[in-house]
Amino acid sequence: MKKTAVILYTFVFLVLSAPALRAQDRTSRLRDTAESLLVDAVQAYDSGATKAAMDRFSAILEAFPDNDAAHFYQGMCHARLGDIASGLKEISEAVRLAPDNYWYRDRLASLYAMNGQDDQAVATYEALLADFPRKTEIHYSLVNLYVRQNRLDKVLETLDEIERVMGRDETTALARYDILMHQDKAAEAFSVLEEFNEDFPTPQVLAMMGDSKAAADEDSLAMAYYDQALALDSGYAPALLGKSEVYRMNRSFDGFFNTLEEFVSSPSIPAQAKSQYLSNLTQYLDARFFQNFQPQLDSLFDNGVKAHPSDSTMLLAAGTYFFRSDRRDRGVELFKTNSDLYPGDFNARAMYIQSLSYSEDWDALLKASEEAYAAFPDEPAFLNMRIMAYYNQDNLQSVISESARMAEAFKDNPDVVVQALSTIGDTYHQLDNEKEAFAAYEKALKINPEYAPVLNNYAYYLSLKGKKLKRAAEMSRITVEQEPDNATYLDTYGWILHLQKKSQEAKSYFKHAMLYGGKDSATILDHYAEVLYSLGEYDLAKVYWDDAVKKDTDNEIPDLVSRIGERMKAIGR
Repeated sequence: MKKTAVILYTFVFLVLSAPALRAQDRTSRLRDTAESLLVDAVQAYDSGATKAAMDRFSAILEAFPDNDAAHFYQGMCHARLGDIASGLKEISEAVRLAPDNYWYRDRLASLYAMNGQDDQAVATYEALLADFPRKTEIHYSLVNLYVRQNRLDKVLETLDEIERVMGRDETTALARYDILMHQDKAAEAFSVLEEFNEDFPTPQVLAMMGDSKAAADEDSLAMAYYDQALALDSGYAPALLGKSEVYRMNRSFDGFFNTLEEFVSSPSIPAQAKSQYLSNLTQYLDARFFQNFQPQLDSLFDNGVKAHPSDSTMLLAAGTYFFRSDRRDRGVELFKTNSDLYPGDFNARAMYIQSLSYSEDWDALLKASEEAYAAFPDEPAFLNMRIMAYYNQDNLQSVISESARMAEAFKDNPDVVVQALSTIGDTYHQLDNEKEAFAAYEKALKINPEYAPVLNNYAYYLSLKGKKLKRAAEMSRITVEQEPDNATYLDTYGWILHLQKKSQEAKSYFKHAMLYGGKDSATILDHYAEVLYSLGEYDLAKVYWDDAVKKDTDNEIPDLVSRIGERMKAIGR
């Protein structure tokens, strides 16, 4: 029997089986046992064993329904489990039993607020404040509720009361400033900052004063306030960034970059704040701006990395910047550094591997992907990257073996297995091994009979052989039903219909394909032209054949020009 069960049994036994004890002793002992159980239950609550705690509080309340602490903690258990209504009921009872308990009433008010019962929350806090006028946390709770209710005058009154009780500080000054700004009282709001600054100058207030003047195009005053803020804290980021923005707006780029260098080099500013700013600065960089100021931008990122050589956010920001600005070697170097520093970080590995793929460094990609797969054996993406690398090296046998490896490694994941079998089938077809290609497709379709990439390719390759066209049409039809705007699938289905002597029906699918990217494919244009030609629409067929010739820059269709000539000759053109 569990220890808790023994305690509860003992408790019940004492309640029911002690008639011989004198009433006073019995009551005293029962209450001592209840207190012991209460301590045990609170410990369970504090350790996160909420349901076990609720059982113990229930046992206490069954014997002592007037135990306010048990009601309170039972309410907290309900709230923790998301049953706010029951929580409110229990804590309200605790407040009724112990109306002078500050914590019960405070938590009751906070639960009202959590449940969207703002009026009840305000009433509870206001009553609590009347009894505990020096508890500033009540004032701030009321401020939040008044703001939520858009009772801004009450917010200002409450801030007055806080300052009367506790004195003026930066928090109340800034809250007052925000409220006045929200009320479109900009001049009055600025006066609040001015008055506070006269007695208690702080970098934050001075920087906000600078922002206010900058927004009003009073640049000289803005700079003066920013400089005062920086005199108090030379690395205060809002002041540095505000100052740099004034320089930028005035096209004073020497000052702009010099100020940003201070920002990037400051040891007191977190690396994440720097990397976020630099990323935003360069994300949509104007090409002309970059051309004119590339050395300065490079310096910002280089100095950011120098200041934070092992910070992942800075390494990623700098790597992205150099990679996107066509310094791919430098970008890859930074991504590799980040990956080496944080080998257990999936994103760090993925960014490095992605950069290698964009750089077409296939040997490095093979090595890095193998290492990443060893670190993340449940992630098939890294094996996929190896497959891609082998494909781009024209090493098709390794594509097949790596795909087979992936299928075996993830045999309990049917989606991965089907994808791997699809790749095996496509690769065997590229090697002119129709038997193995079709066998791989059949295996894939046994696992997922509606996997569109396999259905499409299998159907198309059957159509090229001119056999099993009925089955090919059935497979292709499924792909079009799944993705009715996929030009590739529409082309396959239309072409099979054409081969089945259903050119008029095929025409509608090709017309639809033209609306969704078909005009960008020489093969689709050629197929559509053949369909039109078979329907006697020779002029329109010639238009699409001409477009196909223009698109066939890689000689994707070797016989295209000669075949068009033969078709035109056959109709005397």
